[in-house]
Amino acid sequence: MSRKETMKIIHTPAVPAPRGHYSQAVEQNGFVFLSGMLPASDTIDPATHDFRQQCEAVFHQCQQVLQAAGCGFGDVVQATAYLVGVENWSLFNEIYASYLGPHKPARAVVPVPALHHGYAVELQLIACVPGGV
Repeated sequence: MSRKETMKIIHTPAVPAPRGHYSQAVEQNGFVFLSGMLPASDTIDPATHDFRQQCEAVFHQCQQVLQAAGCGFGDVVQATAYLVGVENWSLFNEIYASYLGPHKPARAVVPVPALHHGYAVELQLIACVPGGV
């Protein structure tokens, strides 16, 4: 069986469909790889929604995609966050901890000068499907 045959595309209508040539997530060999998630443009406007609101939207979207893959935040093994403005790091950390609780996966936080569509946060996750490895 080829790798492509074992790859499973994860999609949930609870999150806006990608506007580019990529999937919301892909499951392969017991791991789920979530694409970088920006706040949903149909509900969050970077000109009027602050950093906290943008983070809450991103975490909610990630939660929906993880659920569609049979996972939760407790199954996340690695997270990469891109933040516009290093001054947002502590607020991001507070919101991150509220969603992940005592679970502490590997993580990188990358301050960047800008993100697509003017958003201030993007989150990319890798999770392990319970019983999948």
